[in-house]
Amino acid sequence: MIEKHYRRRAVEEITGLSRSALYELMYRGEFPRPVKLTARAVAWPESKVAEWLAQRSAA
Repeated sequence: MIEKHYRRRAVEEITGLSRSALYELMYRGEFPRPVKLTARAVAWPESKVAEWLAQRSAA
């Protein structure tokens, strides 16, 4: 099964994070990094975003 991937705007909507907050968390290692789709496009795997959300709600 092919996993769904979210582009940055979708990740912002799902998580409620702003662009700057998203990149700050990635810099600190507290949010998963995106995967490269093409030479110019990246996206976050749905499973990684869901895992991050689950960890955040459990805390």
